[in-house]
Amino acid sequence: MKATMFDRYGGFAVVHRVVLTFYDKMLDSDIVGPYFDEIDMPALVDHQTKFISQVMGGPASYSNEVLEQVHRNLDISLEAFDEMADLLEATLKEYEFEPADMHQVMSEIRSRRSFIVTDQ
Repeated sequence: MKATMFDRYGGFAVVHRVVLTFYDKMLDSDIVGPYFDEIDMPALVDHQTKFISQVMGGPASYSNEVLEQVHRNLDISLEAFDEMADLLEATLKEYEFEPADMHQVMSEIRSRRSFIVTDQ
């Protein structure tokens, strides 16, 4: 049986570290940082770790409907989504993800843009 990307990169422990680094970058961004002013960051990191794990073939599961529901009232702009995607890609590079794996993760993230961005 072929190992999933989630397994090959070390499971939840590694994904959690990736997500922490990703949110450090997000919080430092003038574009997306303000979205997190009133957010419970430990809870968000937990949810994002599970979501990225799912994208990598791990055991968590978030439907597109749930993504839409949790982002619906956040007024996330296309600019903010693109900034998030750029920061995630930079983080994956920092953690030395293989180019094909990075492409797969980013394709999965970008394919969900319509469920996250408020005004396209």
